[in-house]
Amino acid sequence: MARKGFVSGEGTVTEADASTAAEKAKAVEIKKQLERLVKAIVDEDDYRVETADEAIRTLASLKDLKSQKSFSFKLAEGGSHGGGVLAAVPKEFRCPISGELMADPVVLATGETFDRPFVQRWLNEGHRTCPQTNQVISHTVLTPNHLVREMISQWCREREIELPKPVQDIDEQLVTNADRGYLNSLLEKMSSSLSDQKAAAKELRLLTKRSSSFRALFGESTETIPQLLNPLSLGQVDAHPDLQEDLITTLLNLSIHDNNKRLVAENASVICLLIESLISGTVQTRSNAAATFFTLSAIESNKITIGASGAIKPLIDLLDEGHPLAMKDAASAVFSLCTVLENKGRAVNAGAVRVILKKIMDRVLVAELLAILAMLSSHHRAVQEMCELGAVPCLIGITRESDCERSKENCVAILYTICFADRTKLKEIKEEEMLNGTFSRLVQTGTSRAKRKASGILERLNRTGSITHTA
Repeated sequence: MARKGFVSGEGTVTEADASTAAEKAKAVEIKKQLERLVKAIVDEDDYRVETADEAIRTLASLKDLKSQKSFSFKLAEGGSHGGGVLAAVPKEFRCPISGELMADPVVLATGETFDRPFVQRWLNEGHRTCPQTNQVISHTVLTPNHLVREMISQWCREREIELPKPVQDIDEQLVTNADRGYLNSLLEKMSSSLSDQKAAAKELRLLTKRSSSFRALFGESTETIPQLLNPLSLGQVDAHPDLQEDLITTLLNLSIHDNNKRLVAENASVICLLIESLISGTVQTRSNAAATFFTLSAIESNKITIGASGAIKPLIDLLDEGHPLAMKDAASAVFSLCTVLENKGRAVNAGAVRVILKKIMDRVLVAELLAILAMLSSHHRAVQEMCELGAVPCLIGITRESDCERSKENCVAILYTICFADRTKLKEIKEEEMLNGTFSRLVQTGTSRAKRKASGILERLNRTGSITHTA
């Protein structure tokens, strides 16, 4: 079935032909009207102003019709890709391989732009040259051309044309000998001059961000990651902050790939460099080092390895410093690591309760930090510190006032633990219930976990005679 505005490959008359005929007829009609108006203006010595205005409007209508026609979708000379090339599409927006409007423009290593599915197919067929220039390509990583994509989007919007949808499920995992050779050449530069190191580090940062196949290449050898980090030395990891940032960010990109997680975490020198990068370097470097620990901790055995390495204390310190960019990554890493029992004790010893409670009282990352505090509340010394540091009034206030169900749930979970750990705090909790009915209300409206914990608090108060009713 022919689509609207298109012609079938066999030349059958379609809606597009009918539309073209209608446009021609309308143009003839407008031209006749324009001719009549211009004749009246030319022939009459004292023509009316209204006649001139009407002539201008008619000329504008003719111009608009011409513009619409030139930008409408129609076929050029027959094509080999299911109906040909769109004649009105600017050359820059057409894929050099398919000749069609690009849906997902990407840049090849030579700098030429193609539509992803067509150039990917070219590469998958084993070609290692540019389809347009015949240059040998140094690698097969395809970089999104966001500028051309945005220009195509704008061009389509202006003409009320539906933007082509990118083809899904393309094989992007193709790893070639050319890619391996390119990776090796970049890693070799890590033992070269400082300028070579910096240039190679920037390239590796970009490649590992954009290409999952390039990230996977690092997992083929245990030597690649030590080679990558060769320019960084323990004790002076931030000697060249820009180089450090690129290398640590590359390590973060690599840690996203599941097969690389153990490869990174089980290398003691790599973990040491990451710990130093939590302490010294740009804020972005420190944040990315924390994010790397978070991604590595997705594997249970890595949590134990990282916890034993001494990483938790500098993560807590980074959280304490309060850089907005770094705090969230540090908090995420601490939360993930503390799902392991041994690391809860390490976090408490590192001062986590004091740091986290202060941030919560300052209303910083409240939901995220309450989740960590709730997890630590299973550790007896953490609960003791919470009580000593005045956590109860803060937690009661959030339970009463917060609009975040997750925050209220974690607050009441912590308060539930405190009820059984320190009887002296029952008085404050009782007063809150008597004045505001906070926990009774939570029993009715909270999440299932919040309801259970709030109900448990009320039962505790009743059993100790601290309260005489349950609403």
